[in-house]
Amino acid sequence: MTITTFSSREFNQAGNEAKRATANGPVFITDRGKPAHVLLTFEEYQRLTRQKRSIAEALFMPGADEVEFEPSRAHIAIKPADFS
Repeated sequence: MTITTFSSREFNQAGNEAKRATANGPVFITDRGKPAHVLLTFEEYQRLTRQKRSIAEALFMPGADEVEFEPSRAHIAIKPADFS
């Protein structure tokens, strides 16, 4: 992975070049010499932000079988309805 850096001015003048550079890794866009923004491909953004996972995916993750988990038993009491 290659990190490419553009100043804000360079980014404004060479936006297409910056987009092409995302094929090799993130593009940092600086403002007055400090990183201010990051340009990524949409696929990379999705990979980084993917948080929703089904229970089946979580159970079959590498190392999941090594996690000790003993949930306490739920005690649900039935209460009479209060119609007052």
